[in-house]
Amino acid sequence: MFKSLLQTDHSKTTILIRLMVGAVFLSEGIQKFLFPAIRGAGRFEKIGLPNPEFLGSFVGAFEILCGILVLLGLFTRVASLPLMVIMLVAIATTKSEVLAQDGFWEMMHGSRTDWSMLLGSIFLLIKGGGYWSVDHSLINKNW
Repeated sequence: MFKSLLQTDHSKTTILIRLMVGAVFLSEGIQKFLFPAIRGAGRFEKIGLPNPEFLGSFVGAFEILCGILVLLGLFTRVASLPLMVIMLVAIATTKSEVLAQDGFWEMMHGSRTDWSMLLGSIFLLIKGGGYWSVDHSLINKNW
């Protein structure tokens, strides 16, 4: 079972997606702690999420941890799952209001980063960490 969690393809270009997804989530997670009033608990309270103090720190910690794992290419597939959930919740809670008030194209414009991070995370779930990942190094050693 351990090997199946690390399974990845041999693509050398997957690192580009890992760098994009990992760096954005790591940065966003850190910002939730540096600027809690606008990126963390304050933002979560503004959009009506329950228990914003806890949730801001919880989501920030997952973004940091999973962002680091994705950057390293360690447990890439597992790390991409919470990131997908975070993005689905972000789209549902922040972009549905824009859709209702301003229409489809304004919502699509405002959610371009959200969709990119969601699709990048789905890609990593499907493909794994790629050739230049800790996953690839571990899976290709004799256990």
